[in-house]
Amino acid sequence: MRVLSASEQETERLGEQLGARLRPGVVLAFYGGLGAGKTAFIRGVARGLGVEGRVTSPTFTIVNEYPGRVPLFHFDMYRLGSSDELFEIGWEDYLARGGVCCVEWTENVEDAIPPEAVRVRIEKTGEQERVIDIEGEEFP
Repeated sequence: MRVLSASEQETERLGEQLGARLRPGVVLAFYGGLGAGKTAFIRGVARGLGVEGRVTSPTFTIVNEYPGRVPLFHFDMYRLGSSDELFEIGWEDYLARGGVCCVEWTENVEDAIPPEAVRVRIEKTGEQERVIDIEGEEFP
């Protein structure tokens, strides 16, 4: 599915619509450069999952946990050098906990991402404009 977003608010709304449809155990793997809109999209996913409060990128903590209708585990892999480091912080435990895992900078841990993950690619095409491609078993 390809969507054009004209603003950060539209990107968040798309994430919220997706989040409302997600079931426990889904992994969302995000791709896109700095400032592409990954965290904005995940803020929307969080709202769709019933998360209240502020959602921020866990760049220095690696993962932030948010309670909601379905728990959200928000990972930022920017600082990781390999998937081995991800497994050291308990990746498999997070997968087994029945929440939704949103993974920024998936490129750094690609071999740890389940093949059935929903892949979200965000490309910045203007100051506010984005092209967002969503693919995976839930989005043919």
